[in-house]
Amino acid sequence: MIRCHLSRLMGERKLKISDVARQTGLNRNTVTLLYYERATRVDLDAIDRLCTLFNVSVGDLFEHVPGNASQAE
Repeated sequence: MIRCHLSRLMGERKLKISDVARQTGLNRNTVTLLYYERATRVDLDAIDRLCTLFNVSVGDLFEHVPGNASQAE
């Protein structure tokens, strides 16, 4: 399973979902799905914009946790 650390990064910077959507130009729904780790697909452009905004690498934004997706549900 893939974990998304967007909520932690946003919390550290005290940003709201609307702030991130506005600053990156991403759809608010895209940011919301990533924030709550409900996204099943993510566009590479979205990843690039988030990494640029937070000045992090892809590995800081996403983490692979061993196990299958059905165990997390």
